[in-house]
Amino acid sequence: MTELRLDGKTDDGSHLSLIDTDGNNYSLRISDTLRATVNQPRLTSVPASNAVESISVKEIQRRLRAGESFEQIAREGQTTVDKVERFSGPIMQEREYILNNARQLVMRKDAHRTDLTFGDVVLAKLAPRGVDVDQISWNTWRLADGTWHIELHYPNRDGNGIATWNFDLSRRALDASDDNGAWLIDEEAPARAAAPAMIYSEPTHPSRLEEPRVEPEIVRIADLLNAPEEKAETPRLAVIRETPSAADSQDGITARAKVPSWDEIMFGRKAEESNDEN
Repeated sequence: MTELRLDGKTDDGSHLSLIDTDGNNYSLRISDTLRATVNQPRLTSVPASNAVESISVKEIQRRLRAGESFEQIAREGQTTVDKVERFSGPIMQEREYILNNARQLVMRKDAHRTDLTFGDVVLAKLAPRGVDVDQISWNTWRLADGTWHIELHYPNRDGNGIATWNFDLSRRALDASDDNGAWLIDEEAPARAAAPAMIYSEPTHPSRLEEPRVEPEIVRIADLLNAPEEKAETPRLAVIRETPSAADSQDGITARAKVPSWDEIMFGRKAEESNDEN
């Protein structure tokens, strides 16, 4: 096989100019297939020929254990993806070992007193809802405190659902770290962190003004027992006169309302008027 080296582009810019070890020139048309192949993440992670490798095997494995991708480690460490993959075997096996331990963790017992593992509980929640269990995927990586982040991807009506948990291998303890994770294992959702808010320093700002509190009136039993009795007022009969009295005249009253007689109420006229007609 002849090894070719890139020499640049042709004058029209539509081909790549290549040269072999004997100095012979070749050209390669720049097609859409070539562009798509060159733009693949794996190829973009290949370092330049003059780049100096700046990452050790220990650092590669540490970052793999923390969940970073092969391409990201190769790109930032100025190395190749092949080298990252070459040292990834023990770390990927460790991550799979953690996943197996988490899925086999006994969560509770069913009605027949049979142990239900974490994996059983999750699948029992998803399968009745039409989720294809063959399409779910698990992942894990180690956190800074030594515990492991467990992540599950599963298809749902929105396209893809994600549930997460925190797994402590030494204590054999697993806790949900989001609402989906809590729902899948029938636990309460984890408490949400308080969102930051703005506090105004001016005491006169409306957000710092307190509404006046109305203290309820306290009624003591002793006050009720010692309260003086109120005497009921004796009803008085009002005297209605057709002609005001002398005292009424002094008060400026010139006439009094007249109470109609029974005849006026019944027949609309006075009794004297009826007698005169007769």
